Amino acid sequence: MVRQFQGVARQKALWGCSLLSLAAAGFLLISASRLVAQAPPAPHAPPPRFMVVLDPAHGGEDSGALLKSGQAEKTLALAFAYRLRSMLGARGMQVVFTRENDGTVGPDQRAETANRAQAQACLSVHFTETGTGVHLFAYDLSQSSSGQRFVPWKTAQSTWINRSLALTGRVNSTLQQAGVNVTLARIALPGLDSMACPALAIEIAPEQSGQNAALDDPKYQARLAGALSAALLAWRSEQHP
Repeated sequence: MVRQFQGVARQKALWGCSLLSLAAAGFLLISASRLVAQAPPAPHAPPPRFMVVLDPAHGGEDSGALLKSGQAEKTLALAFAYRLRSMLGARGMQVVFTRENDGTVGPDQRAETANRAQAQACLSVHFTETGTGVHLFAYDLSQSSSGQRFVPWKTAQSTWINRSLALTGRVNSTLQQAGVNVTLARIALPGLDSMACPALAIEIAPEQSGQNAALDDPKYQARLAGALSAALLAWRSEQHP
């Protein structure tokens, strides 16, 4: 009987320890759950980097076209690039200029800036009094006329032609939706040939024939800058859905 009693007592003691262990485990589980619930949420991943290179044409000794208003093309191109940069920055895009002042910058330097920035889009900005609306030019390697074999640096854009054409299509579509007359063409343009990124040249003409003053019209320029920023915003969404 004593042994049987001792066995029963021992069994009850083991059950008691088991119950205590289960209670302790339950307490730890509840405490851990509370800690997890009280922990701050994990930070959201930062949005993908999106870099735009703006290339105001000409500069320094190269004045570009002399417009009837008396302004040089280089001046209008730089002022418009600053206007566009402000709109792009407000939409969370990073912007790099190939020139920020009236300095002389060669085609190779412009390409180096774009390639160093690893840009998702590069717009070379020009102005003209020929034609109307906006002329969009994607690079055309076949129009390079030297007849000599190019070094790889001068053919960098050839591997990006499809992306550049896709960017041109996006800009064209958005400009037309904004009611802007658009002309599309392919051209061999120094600087663009060496850019390893989606790139195109944008040449801004008067809004309508015979209204050359429209080149200086702040409302016209603001409208174009707004449409271009909307196009790049859509382009960013397509690259980083």
